[in-house]
Amino acid sequence: MSEPHELTGWGRTAPTVAATIRSDAAGVPEAVRRAGARGLIARGLGRSYGDPAQNAGGDVLLPVPGPLEVDATAGVVRVAAGTSLHDLMVELLPRGLFLPVTPGTRYVTVGGAIACDVHGKSHHVAGSFGEHVVSLDLVTADGATRTLGPDRDPELFWATVGGMGLTGVITRAELRTIPVETSSMSVTTTRLPDLDAAMAAMRSTDAGFTYSVAWIDTLARGRSMGRSVLSQGEHATRGELAGRAARHPLSPPGRPRLAAPRRLPGGLVRPATVRAFNEAWFHKAPRHRSGEIQSIASFFHPLDGVGAWNRLYGPRGFVQYQCVVPDDAEETMTRIVERISGQGHASFLSVLKRFGPGDPGLLSFPMAGWTLALDLPAHPGLATLLEELDELVVGVGGRVYLAKDARVGPARLREMYPRVDDFLAVRRRVDPARVFRSDLSRRLEL
Repeated sequence: MSEPHELTGWGRTAPTVAATIRSDAAGVPEAVRRAGARGLIARGLGRSYGDPAQNAGGDVLLPVPGPLEVDATAGVVRVAAGTSLHDLMVELLPRGLFLPVTPGTRYVTVGGAIACDVHGKSHHVAGSFGEHVVSLDLVTADGATRTLGPDRDPELFWATVGGMGLTGVITRAELRTIPVETSSMSVTTTRLPDLDAAMAAMRSTDAGFTYSVAWIDTLARGRSMGRSVLSQGEHATRGELAGRAARHPLSPPGRPRLAAPRRLPGGLVRPATVRAFNEAWFHKAPRHRSGEIQSIASFFHPLDGVGAWNRLYGPRGFVQYQCVVPDDAEETMTRIVERISGQGHASFLSVLKRFGPGDPGLLSFPMAGWTLALDLPAHPGLATLLEELDELVVGVGGRVYLAKDARVGPARLREMYPRVDDFLAVRRRVDPARVFRSDLSRRLEL
């Protein structure tokens, strides 16, 4: 049974109303066949920041978790697409297994992680999520279920990985895992005085770490512009643990213990509060420290400790702008940070990572280079800044991440994603009637 609901992305901007339908894998084919004139799109846990999981006036399918099967010998897990990465980790970690790629939140579904081809702190080593999918089951527009893989209808597979749900509904996936001895991380932290120093440090040291990310102070100016705290890590061994961690070496992460208030009329993320936080965070970090033991939750998913943290931005919500520029375009990344810092935009979360080689997905975001993600409170003047940043990014052959976006137009999309026509050719083959639609697909003319 469907019910109308107002839906937004995690940024809580651009709301639209759709009929929501909750279904397990067995009910997906019928839901697809019965989709109305405005089409249908699948939605996971609503953690895409923009509008890919909204469908104004149409249907939105809410998949549910299902059983999973772990083959520890082969190092694979077979899991329902509606299962969250949190619940998957709860099952995998006690068995000494972990996902090769985990994004900045574990409260995303497996299906959503594939559709957005999410990445993490390990992209320079492990690539994106889709590169570790052995196979997936996809319900296409005719209601049929197809099993796909890199060697089984690879064209449709790589259109689905990163395809924002527009090729069909993923119902099940088989994923590779990696072995770990503990659910802790051994972390090296380095405080760096400016953006140039941060980028130089990442260039020279990232190859020695599986995981690497730099927090950047985008409000700092002058000689301190882009001052950073670089965190690099490896999975800790049992021999590195002490105390409770040593007694329970494979404890999975827990649920959030705190929740943001439901009503914050003005929001807490303002220039003054962000400036104070940035000052404290930068000076709290050591100049250099190695071997610090942190939990997987605190290293990978610090914001997951606060439920509904997106409410901290107040009723206007916020925009996460994430771009990538090629490896030799460091100067462009500097110009982006200069523009943000010069205009005083308060980004509570600003992180810089290095990507390895680009991914095979036709609409996948990563390319070899530098990626910067910014959380910016929504306000009327923000659009002008973001358009300026787009110009800088496109000018060097970069792109923005579709899972974070709700504003780019179709012409700009083609400048950023050179394989759009390849994607559309696959889409015409498997969904000629455009059953699968979303606010994003209409905005981008996909």
